[in-house]
Amino acid sequence: MKFIGIIPARYQSTRFPGKPLAIINGKPMIEWVVERASQALDDVWVATDDDRIASAVKSFGGQVVMTSDQHPSGTDRCAEAARIVSGKIDFDVVVNIQGDEPFIHPEQIRLLTGCFTPEVEIATLIQQLSDPAELENPNKPKVVIGQTGQALYFSRSVIPFIRGEEKNNWLNKNTFWGHVGMYAYRADVLQKITQLAPGKLEKAESLEQLRWLENGYRIQTAVTDFHSFGIDTPEDLEKALQLFPQ
Repeated sequence: MKFIGIIPARYQSTRFPGKPLAIINGKPMIEWVVERASQALDDVWVATDDDRIASAVKSFGGQVVMTSDQHPSGTDRCAEAARIVSGKIDFDVVVNIQGDEPFIHPEQIRLLTGCFTPEVEIATLIQQLSDPAELENPNKPKVVIGQTGQALYFSRSVIPFIRGEEKNNWLNKNTFWGHVGMYAYRADVLQKITQLAPGKLEKAESLEQLRWLENGYRIQTAVTDFHSFGIDTPEDLEKALQLFPQ
């Protein structure tokens, strides 16, 4: 089975314009992501709508594909990029890698690609939650899974609800899973899910993966122990400069 990585990277971020080009220890953030993804995948592409990002990627020898500036999500940008590069290389699965996570670990990508048995359509990562504050944080989506690791539902609320127990004891009574926003999709499935209209569940929770579940697609999960660090603001970048290995 042939895997490729696509890194959606746009310049116009509301909270941090130009963040893919933010310098971390002498390199733009996008270069760190490409380097780490390339340790797990033979073909890695940056999908962008901005000439400045494209030029930066080309300057360090990366592969880049220009996409529309009208995409509502990184998944949609991945789908267009996959259509473009499909004329150049063959692949079965697309791994969608976040362009603002320079701490991504190659093993996380290998976990995703390792999910693809013949029946798997989409895969994503989850991580056990250990901090009570994360249970209540709506910016940390939660997921419940079946016995085979298949995702049953994602929510910004705490799921499951533990009846008859004080909330401060919930972590002792059940395993709670947080969602790590990295996906891999079979190439044909990626094209199909981006043609679906947003459903009621997605609109309610603002989680696009609920659109896929609502339409009958299956999402396999894999457990990662690695902690990623997404950069959404200049303040996050300051933390990254302290944490990133020299």
